[in-house]
Amino acid sequence: MTEPEQDDQVLVFHFLVDTFSFRAELYIKEMADFKCSYQVEFAIHSVILLPGKRPIVIARGGFTGMFPESSSFANQMTQTLSLPDTATLCNLQLTKDGIGICLSGVTLDNSTNINLIFPKDKKNYTVNGKEVSGWFSLDYTSDQLFSNVSLVQNVLSRSSMFDLLAPISTVEDVTGIKPAQFWLNVQYDTFYTQHKQSPATFVQKALRFMGINYISSPEVGFLKSMVGKVNKIKTKLIFQVLGADEIEPTTNKKYSSLLEDLASIKSYASGILVPKEYILSVKADKYLGAPTTLVSDAHKQGLEVYASGFSNDLISSYNYSYDPSQEYLHFIDNSQFSVDGVLTDFPPTASEAIGCFANNKQVKPAKGNPLIITKNGASGIYPGATDLAYQQAVDDGADIIDCSVQMSKDGVAFCLDSADLMGSTTVISSFISRSNVVQEIQPNAGVFSFDLTWSEIQTLKPQIATVFKDFPRNPAYKNSGKFVTLAEFLEFAKAKGASGILINIQNAAYLASKKGLDIVGSVTTALSNATFDKQSTQSVLIQSDDTSVLSKFKSVPTYKRVLYIEEKVGDAPKQSVEEIKKYADAVAVTRATIIEVTDFFTTDFTSVVEEFQKANISVFVYVLRNEYITLAFDYFSDPIVEIATFVTGIGVDGIITEYPGTASNYIRSPCTNTDKPEYNILPVEAGSLLSLAPPEVQPPAAAPLPPLDSADVVDPPLPPVANISTASSPVAEASQPSASTISFANVAKMDLSLMAIMVLSLLSIEKMMNDDDDDEEEEEDEDD
Repeated sequence: MTEPEQDDQVLVFHFLVDTFSFRAELYIKEMADFKCSYQVEFAIHSVILLPGKRPIVIARGGFTGMFPESSSFANQMTQTLSLPDTATLCNLQLTKDGIGICLSGVTLDNSTNINLIFPKDKKNYTVNGKEVSGWFSLDYTSDQLFSNVSLVQNVLSRSSMFDLLAPISTVEDVTGIKPAQFWLNVQYDTFYTQHKQSPATFVQKALRFMGINYISSPEVGFLKSMVGKVNKIKTKLIFQVLGADEIEPTTNKKYSSLLEDLASIKSYASGILVPKEYILSVKADKYLGAPTTLVSDAHKQGLEVYASGFSNDLISSYNYSYDPSQEYLHFIDNSQFSVDGVLTDFPPTASEAIGCFANNKQVKPAKGNPLIITKNGASGIYPGATDLAYQQAVDDGADIIDCSVQMSKDGVAFCLDSADLMGSTTVISSFISRSNVVQEIQPNAGVFSFDLTWSEIQTLKPQIATVFKDFPRNPAYKNSGKFVTLAEFLEFAKAKGASGILINIQNAAYLASKKGLDIVGSVTTALSNATFDKQSTQSVLIQSDDTSVLSKFKSVPTYKRVLYIEEKVGDAPKQSVEEIKKYADAVAVTRATIIEVTDFFTTDFTSVVEEFQKANISVFVYVLRNEYITLAFDYFSDPIVEIATFVTGIGVDGIITEYPGTASNYIRSPCTNTDKPEYNILPVEAGSLLSLAPPEVQPPAAAPLPPLDSADVVDPPLPPVANISTASSPVAEASQPSASTISFANVAKMDLSLMAIMVLSLLSIEKMMNDDDDDEEEEEDEDD
């Protein structure tokens, strides 16, 4: 990119920031009249300081979770999106002519394109006793770097959309944007001193004309050299602690041993900056260990404690359930300690945790908020549709708990996500011979509930769902809980006082005509027996993708019927909406039907929600998950921002989620329920983030989604329930398998060979990745 083009890009960026900030002010003043704000509107918000001193957010190189470190984008967005007292941290490096620049590490090749600009300049240096290879800032003048080298994202899993758009930032560049607080981290004093550069001299000069609130370093010698040379009232010296077994170059001691003498640290520092594992360790099984006493011990010595290493897009502990805000709360909102600040790549998420979620566990949701509807209970925490998943959902504050009804061979109605048991139970190990293909339900082989008796199903164990292979959920509870019959589910809902229930009915026509099972009749009878048809205190939602099923419940006026629309659509024409209104009071639609996403960037909002709501049809969006791999980049790897977008920005009537606790945290937050919030968690504006990148690197526009066709809405009447004999025992059927299952039966006779188990395991994985509405969601995530 030429220099004029870079200048134009910067102008566009500042224009967008100014525009978004202005619109944020409008949002706060006229919330009811303004929709779909982009997150940069966080800049304008009322601040009510908590009693006492709250922890500060420290942004490592600005908003590095989204933009290249210490770029103008990263630093400006930090100010715009974070709490107003957020500190911006610069990791200091020095050029050949003594200019201070801001980048982590001692080499430049991981965070810039210098290896392409000067491909023959790679060198080896000894840094604190270790041989390091790469491109070093001290080999280049500032003019060489600023004129030729551009910044890139240094974490490969993050978007490269904003690479090569900005030059390296100097320390003056960062302080020039006037951050609320500025933190200078001097990384390699000994190394630069050995090569005739002096970080200490640079810092002393900088203190004369820059506001530096914090100076940190992992080197004791440097900090001691600064004692008496800084104004303690204006600037704090902080000792940065590295890995436990790493050697501090001045004392030649391990960092872990230095922490054993906090009184000594107090003689040259006001606080310590430590990796979060020093405070709350994550065990090898990825569950949290017991907290250490470091924070309380340091506070007793008068040392402040800052924790580092926070990032939304790194898998941490299962205790956090893939919700990054929960990790911050473990460090700032517990009964034992609170750190004085957190160093993060995602300052907006740290800001929401501190400003909105800390110290508000007892806050109740305001009336009129959208419904929190579960997907198989709290299925992100426990195996779906089990007693434990439902109990967790109630504890987490879900409004509506759901039961997707399946039928056993002997007519028992129970709750499970799919009729195919392979994805959510341990059926493979017990009933491999019952596997077959039912084209009316799915194209791949499965073991179906209607081919097993209830007593056989009860011999199985539940199995927690896995959305993506590398993102396992709560393995300690992988097979916990027990299956629940529909009758038991209804009694549970009544006993726990749930606000309402959602009953999802699947495969009614197939069950009636091919299996002689009346799922509609079973649901009707169970609801009547539990007196749900004779009361109005608890909401009853009947959901199905079949309008003929919904028609069967029209006679009970207190029931709300929900049409489940599995296809992605981009528009809801009036004719189609009016046709749906004959059968349903609400629709459940995919996320992609509401917000279009291309290459993991939001691009546009459809008018589907508005069109349905104009016809007085409620809109529920599914399925919301916490795993950051399911989120568009616009949401900053933070499920809370996605929820805010659908709830506040779009105005949906309900969210269907596998993590109701995350949704509940947002809904009951004082930042959502008060007029003057500490911090505004505002929705994204589709396409705004992508617009910051030049057109030539943006992905091509996706083909428009088709409109909802009225011809696809109405289903034929349900067939009569066939009179099919069930006299033959499961054992007899297993001994005489049909042609479609003969190969699996033969494998079973061979003591379930390793090959057979592998084949069925692959089928199970395929099933989990393509099952029912999860199929729609996961295709959507991959397309995004």
